[in-house]
Amino acid sequence: MSSPKITIKNWDESDRPREKLSRLGASYLSNSELVALLIGSGNLNETAMGLAQRILKSVDHDLNKLHQLPLEILLKFNGIGLAKAVKIKAGLELSKRMIQKKDQKGVVMNHSKIVFEHLQYDLAALDHEEFWVIYLNQSSKLIEKFKLSQGGISQTTVDIRLALKRAFEVGATAIILAHNHPSGNLKPSQSDKNLTQKFCEAAKLVDLSVLDHLILSEKGYFSFADEELM
Repeated sequence: MSSPKITIKNWDESDRPREKLSRLGASYLSNSELVALLIGSGNLNETAMGLAQRILKSVDHDLNKLHQLPLEILLKFNGIGLAKAVKIKAGLELSKRMIQKKDQKGVVMNHSKIVFEHLQYDLAALDHEEFWVIYLNQSSKLIEKFKLSQGGISQTTVDIRLALKRAFEVGATAIILAHNHPSGNLKPSQSDKNLTQKFCEAAKLVDLSVLDHLILSEKGYFSFADEELM
């Protein structure tokens, strides 16, 4: 006969996630404790904490991967119904939006690391390719981030004319190109190099500067400008 499940209510009060948050603040809680608070309860065999730990383990404790996890995958966990799955997705989306608030107009994008930090959450963990353009004013301050295209696992179609048209619409004088490699390989392909060259040539004709082209993945980023390939 299996031993009865020890619930969170049986824990010492100082160790319970809800009481700990109330006493110390949310920053003192682990990711597992925060997810446990979101789902509220576990199942017949495990506590909310145990279930939260199992969910996080399935994505290598990577919150970006958890955010990208489809609802139908979350629903396969015993104890996770639609209401709990939606709470997890909503909580992570709020976190994403808080991070993206840093991307307000006026941020100076004068280093590849800054560009990477502003695009990491958008691109690094995706399982498909996307191509984005960052539009800047003459002081290299951010005007807008724009998703130009979305493709499959290994490529996406890019319309240079659309990218340049958008530059005129927002009054940009410079742009930074960026796309992700779902494979994790940060080495630029020959097609990446050719596309960068085409962008530079087309932009020059309309007095628009292409400052950099970043390739992103969960492993980090590659900068054409840093490697003197522009």
